[in-house]
Amino acid sequence: MSKELLAALDALEEEKGVKKAIVIESLEAALEAAYKRNYDQAQNVEVSFDQKKGDISVIAVKEVVEDEEFWDENTQVALKEALEMNRAYEVGDEIRFKVTPKDFGRIAAQTAKQVIIQRVREAERAIVYDKFAQYENEIISGEVERQDSRYLFVTLPGNQEAVMTSQDQMPNESYQMHDRIKVLVSKVENNAKGPQVFVSRTHADLVKRLFEQEVPEVYDGTVEIKSIAREAGDRSKIAVKSNNPDLDPVGTMVGQRGVRVQAVVTELSGENMDIVEWSEDPATFIVNALNPAEVLNVIVDPLNERAVTVIVPDNQLSLAIGKRGQNARLAARLTNFKIDIKPESEAENFYAEHEAKVAQAAAAPQVTAEAVVEPEGVDADFASDLFDAE
Repeated sequence: MSKELLAALDALEEEKGVKKAIVIESLEAALEAAYKRNYDQAQNVEVSFDQKKGDISVIAVKEVVEDEEFWDENTQVALKEALEMNRAYEVGDEIRFKVTPKDFGRIAAQTAKQVIIQRVREAERAIVYDKFAQYENEIISGEVERQDSRYLFVTLPGNQEAVMTSQDQMPNESYQMHDRIKVLVSKVENNAKGPQVFVSRTHADLVKRLFEQEVPEVYDGTVEIKSIAREAGDRSKIAVKSNNPDLDPVGTMVGQRGVRVQAVVTELSGENMDIVEWSEDPATFIVNALNPAEVLNVIVDPLNERAVTVIVPDNQLSLAIGKRGQNARLAARLTNFKIDIKPESEAENFYAEHEAKVAQAAAAPQVTAEAVVEPEGVDADFASDLFDAE
């Protein structure tokens, strides 16, 4: 077995990248356990593997004790007997005896096979994990394999199986065997059963990666996607910023005759895309985020700097809120502001209440608040006219 085993270890190191020393260490430990199990021997044995010849030896380690204290021949050697072997031995020394059974080669061969198989599996798992871990948060193409009550199984390149939970599946899509789909690698785990790859069609980063594929300016950083709010399968809002003052970020994303954005919409089975320009000014950003609704004013809550009230024309209220509140909800998530929308007909009462809040905030110690934040393009006299009406 020696030559075959050495050849197998060399091949394992060369083809799978598993170090020979690691396999030998595991093999010696496994053989030691196998010897103790099969021969019911004491626990003072060691297994030695000769890396040059491939020979396997079982060594019993025994301690030299005084003659009168000798009682266990499996773990001890009487001083008188030790001195007959070598006059230099003293009490407390350890002597190693070769106790390899005649039929141990069969057990060694079986154990070596099991250890090598285990190490091969571990190496393959490590390779798969390392490969897909680097693809985390990236797009990869796969083929639908099958579906059960928990997961949709997708075969990725290299015949690696990935799973997609029901929450990661698009509600407006039905998946059939052999369908080719683009997915986002959302998570890669390495557990006892091997590497597990999770993929998603609903993650917001899928939209970002698709635009990176379709829009060179996004890929090279000229146009930056600042935030995404998504309700997968229905609508997404994307805030973009241009790092080139001469480049329109929204127009760049849309493309000539809408060809760029349409490619993403098609890939996401008709999901609508609202692309708006990001702004450092919160009020302007909120106005843009509520597109296509017209906004008259944005007022910051003096008691909560992350909350605003938006005034819109009465005939724009339903458009600003959106179907089932979707437009307002996505705008709030996109801007990270709590947004309350009020029609122009209620503005007078709201401003009176707001003035009282401003006074309350101003009276509070160590509190400063901006009463009204005027977005670009909004009539600055609008609020003052309402106050004058009081």
